[in-house]
Amino acid sequence: MAASGNLRHRPVRRFTQLYLGLTLYGTSMAMMLRSDLGLNPWDVFHQGLSRLTGVSIGVATIVTGVAVLLLWIPLRLRPGLGTVSNVLVIGVAVDLALTVLPTPGNLPGRIALLVAGIVGNGVATGLYIGARFGPGPRDGLMTGYVARHPGRSLRLVRTTIEGTVLAVGWLLGGTVGLGTVAYALAIGPLAQVFIPMFTVAPPAAPEPPRRPEPTLADRQ
Repeated sequence: MAASGNLRHRPVRRFTQLYLGLTLYGTSMAMMLRSDLGLNPWDVFHQGLSRLTGVSIGVATIVTGVAVLLLWIPLRLRPGLGTVSNVLVIGVAVDLALTVLPTPGNLPGRIALLVAGIVGNGVATGLYIGARFGPGPRDGLMTGYVARHPGRSLRLVRTTIEGTVLAVGWLLGGTVGLGTVAYALAIGPLAQVFIPMFTVAPPAAPEPPRRPEPTLADRQ
């Protein structure tokens, strides 16, 4: 599964978009964390793992990403630049953002931070996926599994995996709440808007050479 595309096609736009998207993704995670109103399923797991082990949530995110990437091996998937960058950049970005983001002191402020985090996450998803450098390890695991097992529903596989990590994360102490439900309802429509908006079109295929028109001598 090649995922990086043509690296020479619009490299400045795509590299900028990739790393801006991943940085924004980590920042939006930090916003949802500071709202303390609930997280998306994977971040509930990251937060629970962080609380269990004492490592930062950024480190927990990186460790989880590496573990999920190892599950690509039996599926015979090849990570792209975006996949590896996803593992590293998001974890660093969320820890850095948490050092500067304050915790709102009232409920309206927390709700505003939650909404901004969810919308920012949708924009970030559109940016890094639209750069066409490969999926993140978690999305790649789901789509790769379905590709290796024809007939399986992507929606069912995604629901099963995310339901499992949500339950485990909650048992480990991760925050489940209003934000969890809001994220589940909003991220699909947001991705549907922002992925096409930011997708860098692949280079146009060269037109096949035209056959020369027959000359009078050819017709004789």
